[in-house]
Amino acid sequence: MTAPKRLPPWHEHFRLPSGRELLIRPIRPEDAGPIQGAFGLLGPEEIRHRFMYALKELTPEMAQRLTHPDPNTEFALVAAEALPPGEALVGAVARAALVSRTRDAEFAILVSHFIAGQGLGRHLMRKLAKWARSKKLDRLYGDVLDTNLPMLALAESLGFKRVRENDGSGLVRVVLDLNDGP
Repeated sequence: MTAPKRLPPWHEHFRLPSGRELLIRPIRPEDAGPIQGAFGLLGPEEIRHRFMYALKELTPEMAQRLTHPDPNTEFALVAAEALPPGEALVGAVARAALVSRTRDAEFAILVSHFIAGQGLGRHLMRKLAKWARSKKLDRLYGDVLDTNLPMLALAESLGFKRVRENDGSGLVRVVLDLNDGP
């Protein structure tokens, strides 16, 4: 009997409760086209929750920047169909970036409404926290619109604390202390 083929680091299969199987893996330059194409499938609220403002399209420059993270300071994962990069439909993107001259990283996450509510966002947030801990950081934080109740509830359930809200911006900063437990 042969041993199962091991996946490269940060790669894993994830089965949604619906039965659909996704591959979670680091983002690749080849993902730019599919991400740009899938942008049109996002609803206005999804776009506003992620980008904090209305956006009609994801420009080629934005897609290029998103799919070329700096390996020294950024980490980005996608949850995509188990097809080669460039062919796979991307259903979620999660990223974290080191904040210059701090021991903090800022996160951003977008899960398409087609697969939201099935545990993928929770799983991706745990992956971002694992990466941040591997970098010996103290905090992982994100700014969330106060109307994005699912994201605020998810962050709270994972141990994030609200540290700034009601300042008139409509944003809530959620912070995970990486020196506290899992």
